[in-house]
Amino acid sequence: MDSSTEHVPEKINFAEEEAKILKIWNENKTFEKSLELAKNRPHYTFFDGPPFATGLPHYGHILAGTIKDVVTRWAQQTGHYVERRFGWDTHGLPVEYEIDKALGISGPADVMAMGIDKYNAECRKIVMRYASEWEHSVNRMGRWIDFKNDYKTMYPWFMESVWWAFSELFKKGLVYKGVKVMPYSTACCTPLSNFEAGLNYKMVNDPAVCVGFKVENMENRYLVAWTTTPWTLPSNLALVVHPDLEYVLARDKNTNVEYIVMECRLGELKNDHLEILEKFPGKKLEGTLYEPLFPYFKHMRQERNAFRVLVNTFVTTDQGTGVVHEAPYFGEIDFQVCLENKIITKDMKVVCPVDETGRFTNEVSDWAGMYVKEADKLIIKNLKERGHLVHRGEVEHSYPFCWRSDTPLLYKAVPSWFIRVEEVVPKLLENNEKTYWVPSIVKEKRFANWLRDARDWAVSRNRFWGHTNKSLGF
Repeated sequence: MDSSTEHVPEKINFAEEEAKILKIWNENKTFEKSLELAKNRPHYTFFDGPPFATGLPHYGHILAGTIKDVVTRWAQQTGHYVERRFGWDTHGLPVEYEIDKALGISGPADVMAMGIDKYNAECRKIVMRYASEWEHSVNRMGRWIDFKNDYKTMYPWFMESVWWAFSELFKKGLVYKGVKVMPYSTACCTPLSNFEAGLNYKMVNDPAVCVGFKVENMENRYLVAWTTTPWTLPSNLALVVHPDLEYVLARDKNTNVEYIVMECRLGELKNDHLEILEKFPGKKLEGTLYEPLFPYFKHMRQERNAFRVLVNTFVTTDQGTGVVHEAPYFGEIDFQVCLENKIITKDMKVVCPVDETGRFTNEVSDWAGMYVKEADKLIIKNLKERGHLVHRGEVEHSYPFCWRSDTPLLYKAVPSWFIRVEEVVPKLLENNEKTYWVPSIVKEKRFANWLRDARDWAVSRNRFWGHTNKSLGF
């Protein structure tokens, strides 16, 4: 054997070999020298999506970091200069959530009592809690990235760049202020994106009640709606039926009370004493007036012609009674249907008597200050006492929970700044076609489908520790 040939042992300790390579790279500043040698080459742009340093890196970070390292090394080896700066997401919900837990803060009122400056000072203390662990893990992976010249989202120059980008969108007419029904975390007091809302679904048991809405000027006739959210009933403004499907007028032979439901859903009433008096398409019910279930927003009858039956084909035959209760500021479809039928407008005062912590406001005087889901039982009891509860049951279904606080989300109307994503969907799809994807099926299917269904983006968050959009002056 040639004496100059290094002996290769039968067993190799790969971890030790990796450590040797990392030591050589570190001592010789190999990464830094590679950047210096490539500085006059064409630039390959790379922005590293920043993690929070309030938690430790996990498998997902390691996988994504490895892919980023492969792509940027490839770009440099094919004749480019690739600046690679590590970033830190130092603002927002994860930081506040940690401080809220540590200090026993339950809502915005506690923060105001403490003082926003003191609260933010506590947040600032922990934003880099695990920075050294992150740097150790990333370097141990063998990833080449610059930690010394990093960026943090709390740097003033970074925040100014966000404000600049937002102002450019505003100048192009792509920003507007509106109200949108969004998934909302009452524990964190903030709306969530649809993506965030989909992160933590759980099977839960909720009340499923059939509620009678008394038809106006009819002594014993009720439209029967089904709901799993009794707490939204005080905010009811309309009912919806399917225009083309068959409905029935059925009478209880023992009480002479009459009920209107979809024919194929009559069994939902759990009543063996019913006789069918009449059958008709849902279209016949359009415009039927009914008495408000609660008095809190009865003025909406005069102001907006509320408390009437609307028709829409979203009503299904697989659940409920075929009569859908509409509280437009607590459901996305409810909002859209009531908007189309002029029950509400985009700029009117919202009928949303629930505060940021999920408690009824003084508008719902009977249960003011009570968390809405805790009020369900009392609302059901009230309906029973007044003769509006037709049937009470329970349903097991999948329900979204906050991914941070692990508490049930509510869907409620939230004032927010929005970016008009839907308006630029054609451009997004056009650019997606120009993008090289691996594998290509992601480009053609998953990502393209996601872009086609993209909605306007609510960029506001109800945070104390974060960017302020008021600094833009509009």
